[in-house]
Amino acid sequence: RDLRSALRRCELFLVFQPIVSLCTNRVVGNEALLRWRHPELGVRSPIEFINVSEETGLIHEIGNWVIFQACKTAASWPKDTRVAVNVSANQLRTAGLLSCIVNALTESNLRPGRLELEITETALIDQSEYVLANLKALRDLGVRIALDDFGTGHSSLTYLRKLSPDSIKIEGSFVRDVLTDPGCASIVKSVISLSKDLHIN
Repeated sequence: RDLRSALRRCELFLVFQPIVSLCTNRVVGNEALLRWRHPELGVRSPIEFINVSEETGLIHEIGNWVIFQACKTAASWPKDTRVAVNVSANQLRTAGLLSCIVNALTESNLRPGRLELEITETALIDQSEYVLANLKALRDLGVRIALDDFGTGHSSLTYLRKLSPDSIKIEGSFVRDVLTDPGCASIVKSVISLSKDLHIN
């Protein structure tokens, strides 16, 4: 009930996490992260409410709001700075996702190549008509696609070949222990090498 009122009461907001290039030490983009300023419980992370939004169908309304706000904010940044937005499996299955993104880009006057949508392998397991159509249309539009949490799914290499993403995000546990765990270091090195061969950032 509270979540249904959150958008109307302007309780949802975005924070932006910088994406820094290790080659240039420059900020090349920012990832939009959703937060909820609950009137009684304080600021809450999506981990605490995203499942509820998925189960109730609110994810579409909230997801569309995030895309519009992220594009609007990014339009004021330097012209070569991207904004990354997480898109859920439920959003990717709907016919309305493409029109939402087109409207957000048009209203904000943001170039499609500056928007990067982060999707997980979970979203790709259900290769429904809308999922495949949305991915193709987004790529044709010029929107960047990032494969999130790479290494946690069942068919990472298959999706890497089929999707040809613009970038991949290695699952955090591998990166977190890269300096202390030789196994993690080997995995990260291998993924980076593979990405370079496939011309993926």
